[in-house]
Amino acid sequence: MARNKYDIDEELETPFNIKHVIRLLKYVKPYKGKIAITVILMFVASIANLLGPYLTKIAIDSEIPRKNVKGLVVLALIFLLTLLVNAVCQKWRIRTMSYIGQSIIQSIRRDIFTHIQKLPFSYYDSRPHGKILVRVVNYVNSLSDLLSNGIVNFLTDLFSLAVILVFMFIVNFRLTLICMLGLPLLFITVMAFKTTQRKRWQAVSRKSSNLNAYIHESIAGIKVTQSFVREKVNQGIFENLSNSYKNAWMSAQYVSLLLWPTVEMFSVLGSAAIYVIGVSWIGKESITVGALIAFTNYISRFWAPISNLGNFYNQIINAMAYLERIFETIDEKLIVEDLPGAVEMPAIEGNVEFRNVSFKYEEDGNMILDNVSFKVNKGDTIALVGPTGAGKTTTVNLISRFYDVSAGKVLIDGIDIRSVTLESLRSQMGVMLQDTFIFSGTIMDNIRYGKLDATDEEVMEAAKAVKAHDFIIKLRDGYYTQVNERGSRLSVGQRQLISFARALLANPKILILDEATSSIDTETERALQEGLERLLKGRTSFIIAHRLSTIKNATRIMYIDNGGIEEAGTHDELMAKKGAYWKLYTSQFKFLETAV
Repeated sequence: MARNKYDIDEELETPFNIKHVIRLLKYVKPYKGKIAITVILMFVASIANLLGPYLTKIAIDSEIPRKNVKGLVVLALIFLLTLLVNAVCQKWRIRTMSYIGQSIIQSIRRDIFTHIQKLPFSYYDSRPHGKILVRVVNYVNSLSDLLSNGIVNFLTDLFSLAVILVFMFIVNFRLTLICMLGLPLLFITVMAFKTTQRKRWQAVSRKSSNLNAYIHESIAGIKVTQSFVREKVNQGIFENLSNSYKNAWMSAQYVSLLLWPTVEMFSVLGSAAIYVIGVSWIGKESITVGALIAFTNYISRFWAPISNLGNFYNQIINAMAYLERIFETIDEKLIVEDLPGAVEMPAIEGNVEFRNVSFKYEEDGNMILDNVSFKVNKGDTIALVGPTGAGKTTTVNLISRFYDVSAGKVLIDGIDIRSVTLESLRSQMGVMLQDTFIFSGTIMDNIRYGKLDATDEEVMEAAKAVKAHDFIIKLRDGYYTQVNERGSRLSVGQRQLISFARALLANPKILILDEATSSIDTETERALQEGLERLLKGRTSFIIAHRLSTIKNATRIMYIDNGGIEEAGTHDELMAKKGAYWKLYTSQFKFLETAV
């Protein structure tokens, strides 16, 4: 059962804590050298930039009254030098931090993509794929500005604020204290917004996830949409989801943007107070005109880093809403993974045993297989038949360990498959699942997908064996014909043949075919059976087929229903019993005769 749909908000399972920030800093650590250099240069730039008002004070209070042109020229040259130093340092910061920020994003995206490739089928069964995709792309991208500029700007602004305060204290101690009176109230105001802001940005991430999930689903099902003329209905659903996202974003922005006018208000009130008090003190409290001009210049710069720090705080709060989702995905438990002490699977001979195997997809779900036991000798061809949902596909998925058993053991050559590494197990199997998938690229690349070092000749031999060669060479570019994602330019039968060739090319010791011939026409199927006889010889094979005529020559046919194996035997033995298999077989042929 799906955990959620496109119209159901995802609940955050791991609430935010400071460890998320510490964990993010681990991605920053490899670049600490360049960041340190950048911070130092920005400190230099900050000092250079803040010398301007003090140079103005000297010019007004000292050099102009003395009519010292030479002194003014020197001050002008120093001021020009400060501008040049600031420009060079800023250029370094922009180039270096942009590179570092994107490198960190690349590392985070690599980690999340690497992890989701290892997650079990059950993870994808329970989530819209669009909600997974949005985490890998959109959420990671949302960290870009924070990582490229936020960290360095935060340190630089803190340093600038300290330097500004030093200059302000030098110019006038008492005016500086008056200027700082509004800081405690500002801090209280900012902290009051924190919880509301974080919750609203979490809502934005949920609505973005829903919208992305529906867009992904709509694109994947566009043929069905157009076939049933659902465009207007789908447009309505999209508009509702889009409006929900817009409203959530506007609500979050409303809180986030309150910070800037709040800082601006304190800045204006503080500046006004300084002007009134400063002017009244000229000539009375040992403050000069130049000192007042310099101080008012500094006070505008004093509030600028505070505003920037507030924006950085905003960035942190906003980023956390996405970072929580990213780390939630990376921390998703690998239900099926290499156990501690797992060893390499030796070369498989092909003996398979189910020993008291039980399985259910969810802890509180129904039992799909209940205490199932059977043995298969190497080289046997086992056909699994039975009604839809009886557990046929589940059985073969357990052999490949796409799921772990709930109880019991699956053994290959007497070895519990949970005691070996997944790679060493699956690399010796060929699997063609019921859901045929063709990747974008050439047909050659698609067949070679399971064995990257295969030669062109080996690829062609595999295609010939499954009777795919004939239709491939008739295509415009033969084996180098470009196909779209999911193989939309190919017929369903052609896609199955290519997938079959892909599985066979790996020369597996155990071959699993789930509805391998369900979409192949009768003539092609007959030719395919001829090739399979040679390929299946000496190889343990499990075949699931609703078309019972394709499995008559199987070593053993197992009829699965009601959580177990109700019948097992050869085709002739089961037909003689006139049990469940006989009923299924005869009813299928009666249906075909009626159809004819």
